[in-house]
Amino acid sequence: MDSVSLLIAIVARNRLSQLLEIYQEQKLEVNLIALGYGTATHATLNMLGLDSTEKAVCFSFVTAGKWPAIKRDLRQKLRIDIPATGIAFTVPLSSIGGKRELAFLTQEQPFERKEESVMQGTKRELIMVICNQGYSEPVMDAAREAGAAGGTVIHARGTGMKSAEQFFGVSLASEKDIIYIVSATNNKNHIMSSIMEKAGLETSSKAICFSLPVTDTAGLRLLEEEDELSETH
Repeated sequence: MDSVSLLIAIVARNRLSQLLEIYQEQKLEVNLIALGYGTATHATLNMLGLDSTEKAVCFSFVTAGKWPAIKRDLRQKLRIDIPATGIAFTVPLSSIGGKRELAFLTQEQPFERKEESVMQGTKRELIMVICNQGYSEPVMDAAREAGAAGGTVIHARGTGMKSAEQFFGVSLASEKDIIYIVSATNNKNHIMSSIMEKAGLETSSKAICFSLPVTDTAGLRLLEEEDELSETH
C-alpha cells in the first residue's frame, strides 16, 4: 500500500484548539484525542514559564503527499519547534483492515494504493483498533478467537467528521476506545480479519483496525519460545 502513517501530536492542552484548526484547514479529518500529563520537573517548568504539564495527545492519519504541508503549518502557525510547545511524529502503517476502512482514514487526502508493505525481519506487529467506547470486549473476543493473547485499552474522544458519519456510519464526535494488540506478524491478518468480520463497521462496535511494525520486544518471552518451538517442528 502507499505510504499512510499514524500522526501523533502531543501539545499543551491550551494549544489543542490551534492544532485542530490546522488539521481542519488541511482537511485532516480523522482525529482522536486522549489526555495525558508531561513529566517535566517543577524546576524545568519554572525555567520555561509553564504552569502545567497537562497534555493533549492527538492521533490522526496522514498520507505521504499531505504530511509536508501539515509539517510546515505546525512549524509556522503552531511554532511547534519552540521548546515546550509540543511534538509531532509519524509512524508508517504496514496495513489497514479493509478498503472501506482505508477510505475512511484517508478521505480527502491525495492517495494512490499500492501493495501492503512489511518491514523486513519484523516478527511482531502492533494492531491498533478504534471502536465505540464500551465495545472493547467484542473486539477482544474476536481477536482472541484468532489467536491474540490480550490487549490494552485507552479512552479517547473523536472530533467532528460529518462526512464520515454520513458515508461510513461512524461518528467520531463521541467517546472511543483505542485497543493495542501485539501480534505475531504471520497471524496479524487473521486477527484483523476476525475483528473486521465480528466487530467491524457493520456491527455496534464500529471497529476499524490497522497495524504498525514492531522492531523488537521485551516481556513476550513465553510467546517467543512458542514461536521458536513451532519453527523447529
